[in-house]
Amino acid sequence: MESPTLEEWPEPIVPVQSLSDRGVTAVPDRYVKPPSQRRLLAGDDDRSDSPNIPVVDIGGLVATVDGSGEGRCRRSDDAAMQAISEACKEWGFFQVVNHGVSHGVVERMRGVWRSFFRLPMEEKKMYTNSPKTYNGYGSRVGVEKGAVLDWGDYFFLTVLPESAQILDKWPKVPHNLREITEEYDHEMLKLCRVLTKAISAGLGLDENYIYRAFGGEDVEACVRANYYPKCPQPDLTLGLSPHSDPGGITVLLADDHVKGLQVRKGDEWVTVKPIPGAFVINVGDQVQVISNAKYKSVEHRALANAVERFSIAFFFNPNGRVPIGPAQELITPQSPPLYHPVTYNEYRLYVRKRGPHGKSQIDSLTAS
Repeated sequence: MESPTLEEWPEPIVPVQSLSDRGVTAVPDRYVKPPSQRRLLAGDDDRSDSPNIPVVDIGGLVATVDGSGEGRCRRSDDAAMQAISEACKEWGFFQVVNHGVSHGVVERMRGVWRSFFRLPMEEKKMYTNSPKTYNGYGSRVGVEKGAVLDWGDYFFLTVLPESAQILDKWPKVPHNLREITEEYDHEMLKLCRVLTKAISAGLGLDENYIYRAFGGEDVEACVRANYYPKCPQPDLTLGLSPHSDPGGITVLLADDHVKGLQVRKGDEWVTVKPIPGAFVINVGDQVQVISNAKYKSVEHRALANAVERFSIAFFFNPNGRVPIGPAQELITPQSPPLYHPVTYNEYRLYVRKRGPHGKSQIDSLTAS
């Protein structure tokens, strides 16, 4: 069987929004998940008394780090760092409040990308992406021919390093989209520096360990605006299949009206209840590797809904050429390395070929 190529999609791309806008009354077969993968599983509920991911006030941490990411966490911030550490061990997810990002920056970002997805389809298609870089307007992840697809569209942009930006993929309409996105990205980079310090310190490492392991000033950062159109049969499909994030740290700006993110906790799926003004944070596979599995990159998925849903993910990742392996400071005779070092460029080829496939990607790194 011929190996899939990353140069082009194996089949013509049909934006999900075009199906929804046509008023389809049934989910096409290409989007219907096997019964075992559908949303109606044990624990898939939204009761008011159901568990939620931890919420951490990081106001004290933000106050100690300036705009360049410099500064040290103080002893008075131990409670926040401990809460983040526990969340990374037990959930792999948490929400942050008092994060220092202004409401205006957040709402401008939401507004400009909502406006983009409301543009005529032909205008959006001018930025159609390819699996080689994923930059641009897309509707699938993975190049396996005949794969069951997800009920969602997205726009993906590489932010850092600047040399990796693909300038002709930046939308020209709305006219201020790039300015607003770059303003938001700047705030996300500052927030990720705060988070990497706290996560490193929680592992007993130098506060700058993860930032330096990711390449320091040569880190990679990407942003993905997600649009999940209304679905006529949301119980048959998913907005995004179960997966763990392949990169470092993800900062999610969730929809401010519609829930849809679910996190696996044991054998159940827990619906995340976003707090107004908060960001949802999760650690990716690269942090699990560095921590030698002390911190967990947890499987999650996005639901389809009877109404449209919108979110924005910011990914703070290692430089693609830097090998990532367990921190030597965490290796002992009782705790040998669990993973082989591999560059992020090599690692993400897996998801770019196969698409979201649970935790199978990081399991392939397990040292013998």
